[in-house]
Amino acid sequence: MRAKINFAFASCFNQHARMRNIFIAATGQHVGKTTATLGLIANFRRRGLVTGYCKPMGQRFVDVGNGEVADKDAVLFAQSLGFDIEPKIHSPVIILPGLTRNYINHTEEFDFKDRIRHAADYLQSTCDIVVYEGTGHPGVGSVIDLSNAQVAKMLGSGVLMIVEGGIGNTIDRMNMSLSLFREEGVPILGVLVNKVRQDKYDDVRAHLEKRFREMNIPLLGVLPYDQSLSFPIMEAINQAVDGEVVFNEHKLNNRIEEIIAGSLVDTEEFSTFQNLLLVVSYRRLDEAMERIKAITLEKKLEQPMLSGVIVTSDGRHSFLHEQAAARHPYFAEHEIPVISTSLDTYGSVVKISRIEVKINSRTPWKVERAIRLINEYVDVDDIIRRIERG
Repeated sequence: MRAKINFAFASCFNQHARMRNIFIAATGQHVGKTTATLGLIANFRRRGLVTGYCKPMGQRFVDVGNGEVADKDAVLFAQSLGFDIEPKIHSPVIILPGLTRNYINHTEEFDFKDRIRHAADYLQSTCDIVVYEGTGHPGVGSVIDLSNAQVAKMLGSGVLMIVEGGIGNTIDRMNMSLSLFREEGVPILGVLVNKVRQDKYDDVRAHLEKRFREMNIPLLGVLPYDQSLSFPIMEAINQAVDGEVVFNEHKLNNRIEEIIAGSLVDTEEFSTFQNLLLVVSYRRLDEAMERIKAITLEKKLEQPMLSGVIVTSDGRHSFLHEQAAARHPYFAEHEIPVISTSLDTYGSVVKISRIEVKINSRTPWKVERAIRLINEYVDVDDIIRRIERG
């Protein structure tokens, strides 16, 4: 669990009482809470701080063996940051299906708060700083008396709020979300604004700085939108189209930067010539592959254009079999994963466009990018000082 400590740096903290905690909250899902949490923990560690992690309450979980489950984000952090997952410490409460009804009817039978306190006691006794990651929007968990604001208060943590970039909507959502924490008397350490469009970055930052200064709310960082964090991998695409992998299943970690339809291969102006997903009807597969190979020669590309292929059908049946995919030497030569789906091409593209892309253990490049973004656009040392002051 412990990172290597730089005692020359850490001693300024250890001469005082243990540092306080930090609770990472967000105005909603898919705002960037996990990205910010990963980046902050990694940068705390780089400054020599023994940093603990906990997701006090989780909703989406995975089996970690020995009959135990843990929140999927806790598992991601264990794999990305190099510690052994201990569900009772890193993911003490999981909201299993049907639990809320049981809680309402038999509240006295549940020890959720004790579980969280036990995890916190252990982490706070062994770490210089503990980062607690919230769940969903600030009110999530209130049905079991564990809203994000209630948990932060119980833990004695100041809150860092993550909100998506903009101006009016950003400020409105931030105020609404912070109100629950203010109601519980939780200290507001500050706000991180995420996913600000590059072409509006300077304008958005200037106006947010002015408005936040008037509101006496610390603006601790403004992160630009980074398209690479929104790139899905073939595994997620396969799930989205309810597909069947018929070739090169071991390459489902391939990332996708752009989608091209088979009918447009002849005419489309590609914005990139790498990490492309070809979505094509089984009837036009041979034709599309010949055009892909021709473009590769024309552009003198040293790497394959494609990261994956989806072979579509008529919306009802799947016609592709492994033998059909195997006819294409391109797939074997470049280890291109091929997926068959019963959806037609339009239906496949719609499904793929709706994927909510999150960092996971199969996207290590996103973990590294998250760390760099926090290091570049956030004053981490200022956050440490604010945590210490409480």
